[in-house]
This record gives sequence, structure tokens and C-alpha cells, in this order.
Amino acid sequence: MSIKDITIVITSFKSDGIIRNCLNSIDRQYQVILVENSNDLEFKKNIEQKFSNVECILTGKNFGYGKANNIGLKKVKTKYALILNPDATLHTTTFKNFFKAINQVPVFAIMGPHIQEKKDENKKIDNKNSNPILVKNVKGFAMFLNMSEFQDIGFFDESFFFYFEEMDLCKRLIDCHKKIYLVPSIKINHVGAQSHIKVIDKTMELSRNWHWMWSTFYYHKKHKGFFISFLIVLPKLSSAVFKVILYVLLLNKEKKEIYYHRYSGLINAIMGKSSWFRPKV
Repeated sequence: MSIKDITIVITSFKSDGIIRNCLNSIDRQYQVILVENSNDLEFKKNIEQKFSNVECILTGKNFGYGKANNIGLKKVKTKYALILNPDATLHTTTFKNFFKAINQVPVFAIMGPHIQEKKDENKKIDNKNSNPILVKNVKGFAMFLNMSEFQDIGFFDESFFFYFEEMDLCKRLIDCHKKIYLVPSIKINHVGAQSHIKVIDKTMELSRNWHWMWSTFYYHKKHKGFFISFLIVLPKLSSAVFKVILYVLLLNKEKKEIYYHRYSGLINAIMGKSSWFRPKV
């Protein structure tokens, strides 16, 4: 295995600040496909000038996580791909330990890092139990894909804008008897919820709440049917309605907006509408 066997795919949206930390953590010998969910020509120009190993693709509008990643993955020519979030950074041993893991389990669909969040960075790993661990799913911020395993099932379901795309992909893989592993020796730091510039935090928070609820129902409906899914989300729907009323009475506009967006996301999903909501930025 070598550098030429893997391509890194990153999806971004107004990530101009934090994306540079991510790209600086990647050895310039590795090819990177960066899919930017906008038409920001200046962003593309600056990134490609500074990072010679990066090809930046502009989507023209915000397609979300799944569809944008699919655009990048369809351009991958190598045997393996690493899907990476803009707010993640690699360790110097990340790829070395990934290639070691391939020798241990050459037949796999996805491998994920054992250290899943930056807050876990200093947790000790039991070196006696450092073999890849068979699991049902991994988090979407960092996933090593064995590209040949996806020829028959495709990549992400583009109906999701964001949230649950990786859960859905992993579920489809498991249903097809393919293997997913966590690898204790692979280290990737992830800040979490920091993939965009600070000035749009509030707008993105509303979008996250809307899509979390929409994707929750859509995911369960896809795999369990409408009735069971409705029972699963009914407590969330009731809670959202109650809290909208509560925060209207308390004159708390910020909290009211959040729970209204949660309610709206659920209602739209239950009604069978697409994940149409987009952050106004």
C-alpha cells in the first residue's frame, strides 16, 4: 500500500478559517478533493494556490453533506478514500496505521478512527486490544472507504441534507453483510460543530435542529416503516410543540425559534416533504 492508493474527500461550507487547519495536517503527497457547497471562486482560488495537492470543486449551491461527498467520491480513482470533515485534523501516524490495519483485515467496507472526538484525544488506548473492532456503524467525520465495496450499493442517500447519512450508509452495508471496523491505532482529532465561520453560528444552529428532526424520521421510516417511525418521534414532536408554547409565553425568542425549527423539520418529514430547509447565509 502506498500514498497513491488513497484520495481524501472533504465537503465544506463557508469553512474558510478551519479548513486550513485540516489541510495543513495532511501530507502534501496525498491527493485531496475538496467539494465546497457554494460558488465562492475566491475560496477556490486561494485554496488551490496554497495547497498544490487540492482540487477544489464548487457545487454552485449548498447540496449538504451526502450529495457533496458523492460528487467527490465519484471522482476518486484510487483503491481507497478517506471522507474527512473540515474541522478534523490528522495525526502523523494516521495513514501508516490505516495501512497496517488493512494488512490485518483486508476485507472491509469502512474503517473509522477509534478516537472519535477531540475531547477523547488524551484517553489511553489499551495496546493489548489494538486490533480492529467489528462494529455496526462509525461517525461520519472520518471514514476510510474501500471503494470496491460500494459498487453494488452506491454511496450516500442524497435525500438527507445532513445528519444520519453515515448511519444509513452503514446500515445498508451491514444489510449486505459487509464489514465495518473501528481501529484503535488510527487517530484523527475532531472538534465538532465547527465546520463553518463563527458569524453564521445562529443560522446554522437553526438549520441543524430542523435537519436533525427531519433526518431522524426519514431514517427510521426508510428502515422501519411509517407507523413505527411515527411512534419513535411522537415524544419529540410533543416536546417541540410544548416548548414552542412555553417559550412564546416566556418571551424567549431564541429558544422559541429553535424548537419551532425542530417541530417544522419533523412535520415536513412526516408529511413526506423533502429536506428543503437551507440556512440563510
